[in-house]
Amino acid sequence: MTKLQTKAEQRLIQDYFEDLLKACDRKVSDEGIIRIRKAFEFANNAHAGVKRKSGEPYIIHPLAVAKIVVEEIGLSATSIISALLHDVVEDTDYTLEDISNLFGEKVSSIVDGLTKLSEEFTPQHDSKQANNFRKMLMTLSDDVRVILIKLADRLHNMRTLDSMPPQKQLKIAAETLYIFSPLAHRLGLYAIKSELEDLSLKYKHPDAFNQIQFRLHNQREKRDYLVVEFISPIEEKLKQEGVEFTITERLKSIYSIWNKMQTKGVSFDEVYDLLAIRIVFNPKPNISEKRQCFDILSLVTDIYKPKPDRIRDWITIPKVNGYEALHVTVMGPQGKWVEIQIRTQRMDEIAERGFAAHYKYKNINDVENELDRWLQKIKEMLRNPESDALEFLDEFKMNLFSSEIVVFTPKGRMVTLPKNATVIDFAYEIHTELGNHCIGAKINHKLVPVSHVLQSGDQVEVLSSKTQSPQLTWLTFLITAKAKTKVKQSFKLDRKKHIEQGRKIIEDQLSRFNITPSSDTLKKLTAYYNLTNKEQLYAQVGMGFLELDNLDEVLQTRRENKLAKFWKLTFTQKKPEPEQTTKINKKATFILKEDPEEANYSLAKCCNPIPGDDVVGYISGDEHIIIHKRNCSEALKIMSQQGDNIITAEWTKFKKLSYLSRIRLSGFDRVGIVNEITTIISKQHNINMRTVHFDTHDGIFEGDLYLYIHSVQDLSELISRLMKIKGIDMVERIEKIQ
Repeated sequence: MTKLQTKAEQRLIQDYFEDLLKACDRKVSDEGIIRIRKAFEFANNAHAGVKRKSGEPYIIHPLAVAKIVVEEIGLSATSIISALLHDVVEDTDYTLEDISNLFGEKVSSIVDGLTKLSEEFTPQHDSKQANNFRKMLMTLSDDVRVILIKLADRLHNMRTLDSMPPQKQLKIAAETLYIFSPLAHRLGLYAIKSELEDLSLKYKHPDAFNQIQFRLHNQREKRDYLVVEFISPIEEKLKQEGVEFTITERLKSIYSIWNKMQTKGVSFDEVYDLLAIRIVFNPKPNISEKRQCFDILSLVTDIYKPKPDRIRDWITIPKVNGYEALHVTVMGPQGKWVEIQIRTQRMDEIAERGFAAHYKYKNINDVENELDRWLQKIKEMLRNPESDALEFLDEFKMNLFSSEIVVFTPKGRMVTLPKNATVIDFAYEIHTELGNHCIGAKINHKLVPVSHVLQSGDQVEVLSSKTQSPQLTWLTFLITAKAKTKVKQSFKLDRKKHIEQGRKIIEDQLSRFNITPSSDTLKKLTAYYNLTNKEQLYAQVGMGFLELDNLDEVLQTRRENKLAKFWKLTFTQKKPEPEQTTKINKKATFILKEDPEEANYSLAKCCNPIPGDDVVGYISGDEHIIIHKRNCSEALKIMSQQGDNIITAEWTKFKKLSYLSRIRLSGFDRVGIVNEITTIISKQHNINMRTVHFDTHDGIFEGDLYLYIHSVQDLSELISRLMKIKGIDMVERIEKIQ
């Protein structure tokens, strides 16, 4: 042990190392343990005297990562050694050559994949975050263990995120949600995926996280009683049949509950599938596992009635990440729907350990082919030298689809695609040339266009013509990364032409309003359309993706009445105020003042935040800040790709300016209900109506209200008042303002 460590620190480090060795017990050979000891001693000396933000010795982090690698992912000696050494090259004077000489070429290659790029190798216009991720994925072609160790590294960082400043917490949590948890899901690491999502939610939306955690804790006793009551008859029946089994309960993760509440617009009490029961059994020899799973399903549905549309057979057609199980939702006691998952021990290990366990069973069946095919797609993407790091990250993200459909070729070959995939996506999946010349398809003998969205089970016959070539409009509905890349490649040569066309269109449009295309004007336009630079703006306009019909709205001057004020553009060539060029302090929270003359910020059109929303700021060019809601998908993407430009933001009290918001109502129609709604709105000062639209059909009404509002508090108060009106079933805020 080195002299730079106190005795207490040495004891702490030794305890962590002993824990690691215990986790290695029976999984690693004696020779492997000797190599692990050598790697630990080397890393401990290399990191001696260095502390983490939390104040503990730095070596604790590699030790914790190594323990996750062996205990939660199930990897062996080489991966454990690589995990122990993963920060040595980046943070100390040792080189990859030293690692290679001491621990071999394989460990050196994995450590290289885990080492971030230095500043000097990152192009100025590119995102360092995205480039580092691309570099890490490069090693996929040689060794998937790099990704698995990176996931363990990310998991430990998320578990110890408390010691980081708020803007770093946001950046790391967003990056985790955007890339790392879908990646864990894709590699079949469900436990790690769920924990990463929960921890991300804890730092992005702490109030929502704590509230759901509290509700789950409060219902524990009631839930335990339901589980005992529910599983007793199943246990009895399985014992009678001589099945060797274990039954466990699995609670829906906090993030899954929150996500369902957001996407379905329901309350915590309306999330009915909080609980799942898992039956894991030891299959009898010489009888197919699939048949035994269906036998158990039959026993369960003899006791409880199944929900007809909720039987999922992932055994006949396993998920893309190798997951196999039989799922059924049944009506349990007390009128509660309960999901039951039926698996063999082999299926359970693959479900929990994912990729690592998957290859252990490689010779048993062929399900790993889907994973191999996915890896092959990633390798193809990596070989495309033309895409920049941000484009690559977007393409990779598209390849991480978690919901998939299964369709068939005319000859019966099965093809797996992401949900919402179109005819063109399918054509490119079969062959690039077929995609390039596709003019439509026949599905069940019915002619459909190229943009038709496929459904699981469709048999697709692609129709092509030699005169057809890729169309730019295809990019607006394509889903798969492969199809998007192929179409983009066919237009890459014309990029300069598109930029020039776009520049001319924008200049012509601006001249109609007597505005010169200054950098400030272009910056505001770029921000308005959620783009990163003016070249992107020109290209999007030149290719016809952006229509500038509403330019007069975007560039309107300030209006002093109670209307919404979103964007402020300088019409005269006045010199900017000194405050506007002041360097923004990224570590401090940005205060959103009401007077736009004082504050250099804009509100993002993608999520339309209003005062009181949880928000973050994105520093675009010229120290201008664009404000997004924290749960906005665009903000999540920016935080994952350009997290260093993210800043925490808070509102001051807004009294003068009002902001356009949209709410949707539905309920049972009756005489006078519309009058009641409008009366409540008009009585609540601080709120003005812009548009009211109601539609009635078979006794049910739906309404859209566009309101000018000061803050979230005013909006929440209005929603709770509207909910009290007799006949109203649902009131929700809609982010998209058309």
